[in-house]
Amino acid sequence: MTTTVPAGRTRSVIRMQLLNKQTFVWLPLLILGSSFAISMMIYAIVAFSVDDMDEPIYGGGSQAPLWYFLVVGVQALSFTFPFSQAMSITRREYFIGTYATAALTATTLAVTFLVGGLIERATDGWGIDGYFFYLPWIWDQGPVVALLMYFTIAMFAFAVGFLAATVYKRFGTLWLIVAGVTIVLAIVLACFIISLAGGWPAVGQWIVDLRPISLVGIVFVLDLLFAGTSYLALRRATP
Repeated sequence: MTTTVPAGRTRSVIRMQLLNKQTFVWLPLLILGSSFAISMMIYAIVAFSVDDMDEPIYGGGSQAPLWYFLVVGVQALSFTFPFSQAMSITRREYFIGTYATAALTATTLAVTFLVGGLIERATDGWGIDGYFFYLPWIWDQGPVVALLMYFTIAMFAFAVGFLAATVYKRFGTLWLIVAGVTIVLAIVLACFIISLAGGWPAVGQWIVDLRPISLVGIVFVLDLLFAGTSYLALRRATP
């Protein structure tokens, strides 16, 4: 027999998460707005101070609100998980509702980036050839793929933060540090093996040949992997 999570309980978790609008709404908007304003000021300084500027101006400021979702993942669990257990919400209901809240927020942010990118393309970078939302490689396969890219990256950052908080709740600080060190060592070992095999040219070529939709697929698989691991740990986590 299969079991389903009642939609009403899921909505209750979403409403509970959104009670803390600072985490899911105001801080992402503040970071996005601040990063955009600072980037535009820098672009304007460059555009008006350099004669015969032929190259478009790009910056990395748009990454800030995306990577803030790592903090959202940590706070989403830390702030509300104990409260949810006091309300007799099951861990499964809490997990699905929390991820649904993150997906709604990530979708809103992705749509904002999509609309911003379309405006930048239509106005030649706000009239100064400066681009905050629109990055050519991400948009190389069209606006739909760009939308998916922004969404999956935001969810990836959330999944990392949520997994870290879940491991902390389930196993404590020591095992969280052990897990982090293990991941770093695995990356270093992989780099060492690639170096011994002389495989960096092949790795570089693979990165050069990577298409946006392929990266979306890779990140989406990682999102699912981290989400599944978080759920397994959450089932035995204590508030």
